[in-house]
Amino acid sequence: MKVVIQVATPQHKDLPSKNFIKQVLTSADLYLKKNTPEVLVRIVTPDEIQTLNATYRHKDYATNVLSFPFQAPPGIDAPFLGDIIICHQVLKTEAESQNKTLLDHYAHMLIHGFLHLHGYDHIRQNDAQIMENLEKIILQQLNIANPYEEIL
Repeated sequence: MKVVIQVATPQHKDLPSKNFIKQVLTSADLYLKKNTPEVLVRIVTPDEIQTLNATYRHKDYATNVLSFPFQAPPGIDAPFLGDIIICHQVLKTEAESQNKTLLDHYAHMLIHGFLHLHGYDHIRQNDAQIMENLEKIILQQLNIANPYEEIL
């Protein structure tokens, strides 16, 4: 799988490596058996993700991750799944407040976004449970703890 990574936020010493991002997404792809050709990951500022969230979801706040599946125009066969947009600052704040490592939280949000690109959602309770279970299984394969367990 080709993973294109864009960093559109000031450089932070704690940004995940490109290899880490690719490893996480490749693990998710292998588990789902999707053979995804290409995905873009863009790491952005709170302002950029807030603008995207307000524009496309009508929620005017900075969020942790957004996913935008690519829909090729009729007659065009493009090997591109879509975009995963992540806000570094929001993830960092969440990881600290949830007593998680930043890389573990990045892995979770990358997988979460990747599942959205493949059509999974969490609007209905049953769908949310399916999505959470997939996240936990893929994270476990990466030796990352269940993100939904309370850490004391």
